[in-house]
Amino acid sequence: MLITSRGRRIGGRAVLGLVSTLVLGATGFAWSQLHRLDTSLVTADVIPPSAQVPDTPAGEPLTVAQNILLVGLDSRTKPDGTPLSQNVLDALHAGSGDDGGNTTDTMIVVHVPVGGAAATAISIPRDSYVDIPGYGKHKINSAYSRARADQRGKLAQQGMSGPQLEVAADAAGAKSAIAAVQKLTGLTINHYAAVNLSGFAALSQAVGGVQVCLKAPVNDSFSGANFPAGVQTISGTQALAFVRQRHGLPNGDLDRIARQQAFMSAMAKTVLGSGTFTDPSRLSSLVDGLEGSVTLDHGWNLLSFAEQLHGLSSGAIAFGTIPVQSLSLATPADGDAVKVDPAQVKQFVQTQISSPDVSASGGTSDPGTVHPSSSGAVRPIAETTTPTPPAGTPAQPKMTTASGCVN
Repeated sequence: MLITSRGRRIGGRAVLGLVSTLVLGATGFAWSQLHRLDTSLVTADVIPPSAQVPDTPAGEPLTVAQNILLVGLDSRTKPDGTPLSQNVLDALHAGSGDDGGNTTDTMIVVHVPVGGAAATAISIPRDSYVDIPGYGKHKINSAYSRARADQRGKLAQQGMSGPQLEVAADAAGAKSAIAAVQKLTGLTINHYAAVNLSGFAALSQAVGGVQVCLKAPVNDSFSGANFPAGVQTISGTQALAFVRQRHGLPNGDLDRIARQQAFMSAMAKTVLGSGTFTDPSRLSSLVDGLEGSVTLDHGWNLLSFAEQLHGLSSGAIAFGTIPVQSLSLATPADGDAVKVDPAQVKQFVQTQISSPDVSASGGTSDPGTVHPSSSGAVRPIAETTTPTPPAGTPAQPKMTTASGCVN
């Protein structure tokens, strides 16, 4: 059986999961909440033994670099396989299962180097046209849905039904998404965390909202995004709409990624700087939001992992997006897609994670401070990077920091 009820631990949606996962355990109360999550979160057996990393002895920094795939699922079911109610779907502007679902709307690879005091988050556009092992070339967000649908059909024919069928199909989808990301980036994925639509809304509300800034007002009926221009604090369904909108944006999915990165930066500052993990009420709300909305890989020992993240701070997380060659690649069967060059992507990823700026020795809350043992300062959490496209390809949209405004 691919899904287990034991060892269920913490995670989060791609734009929130990094924050929630990497800093829980900062206080004794937070530590007790991790223990509570041990028995309440769904886990899936999706990481092969060859990619699993050994636990570091308690109290010691991370001894092995790790790569975490964070995904946001456009799913109409909870991690335990039970369906979301229609009134919840309506509130989230998600529609019904006939309107789509079970694709990875958000995909971010988080690299945590040895020492655990820094992290690099690299976004992958959902429409990137890539080779999906076992399925050929398609949009990367369909890797999950294709494998899920195949496995669901096979198991249904064998007589499996209900929540058990859904969670088994979800695990197959997760494995396919992991395989596609590994093939594109050249990284071995060691951990996996996914959250559904309702989970993201609950998590953003649990921390009391996050401050964002828009260059211009938006009103999008598809996502439910209806915001004025300027600085504002959003949470719940508003936050979900903010990071899901792509209709009406100048650069579509790339602008949505810029929003996700800006939101994630602001979320980290909110959580790390507002006492969330020393406030029992706020922390309990965060944990409640994680329960019933998150799936983790079965081998992730979060109690140990949290201890290994020595010195991680709001100045030690950097963001980037893989290089894009075209936003309108015509495909045989998938419509317009995002054109990427796998070789260029792999080179970009290696450059990002090998930079001395993401050295784990740079654990400082001041982005401008150089740690004595580091060869450079840790990049500020709001920083995003956009690679220069090859000659003859369209200019990529400028990624905006969390302190500025986004489209």
